[in-house]
Amino acid sequence: MQFALSAVPAPLREKAGVYVLDPKVGYLRKREASNGIDCVVERTVWEFNDFRDDIYIPLCYDAAGAANYLRAIMDAAALRAQGFKPAALKAEIASRYSNKTYRVPDKAGLSYMVAPIMRTVGPPDMKVHTMAMPHFMFYAPGVSNADIGAVPDLADHASLLNPFIDKQGIAEQSYMIQLVGAAEKAKIMSDEKPLIDALCAYRDVLCLQSGAHH
Repeated sequence: MQFALSAVPAPLREKAGVYVLDPKVGYLRKREASNGIDCVVERTVWEFNDFRDDIYIPLCYDAAGAANYLRAIMDAAALRAQGFKPAALKAEIASRYSNKTYRVPDKAGLSYMVAPIMRTVGPPDMKVHTMAMPHFMFYAPGVSNADIGAVPDLADHASLLNPFIDKQGIAEQSYMIQLVGAAEKAKIMSDEKPLIDALCAYRDVLCLQSGAHH
C-alpha cells in the first residue's frame, strides 16, 4: 500500500484509494478513495506480451482514468489469474479497446507517477530497469509527438525534460509525459528514502543502481 501511494503527491495520499494484488484473483480493494484517486502497483503490463515477475509500476489515476485506464490494468491482472497466456491477454485487452468496452476519458485528467522508483522498460534502451523517474502522465488519446512538436531521444535525458508522448501500446492509451523538476525529484528521493531502502531489502531487483536516477 505504501509503495502504491508513493505514486501520488503526499498531500493527496490520505484520501486516495488503494488496491493490492492477490495473484490468485487479481486486485482487491484495500481502501476506499474519498478524493477520486485510486492507486495500485502494476505487475502485469499487457502491452509487453510477456508475464515477467519483476515489473513494479506504482501509479495512481484520477476518477476519469480510474474508470478507464485503471480498469484495463485491473482486468489484465484478473485475466492472468484466470490462466490467460500473454498473447491471448494482449489480444483480449486490445479488443476491448476496439469494441469500446474501455473508453478514453471524457475529459482531461492525469495519472500520477511520482513514486521514488519503478521497475519497467525505460530509457535509454527501453529494457527493464529499476529507475527513479517521477513524472505525471496527462491523458492524450490519439496525440503524437509530431502534434506537439516533441522530439524525444531516449538516449538523451535532456530531451525528455520537455513534455513528450508515450503511446503505451495503442493510440487510445497515449499520455503526455512531464518529468518533475530536479529539485522536486531530489525532495522525493530524500523524503522516500525509508521506502527505497525497504524495497531494496525486500527484493534485489528493486535496488537502484548507480546512475539509475534518470
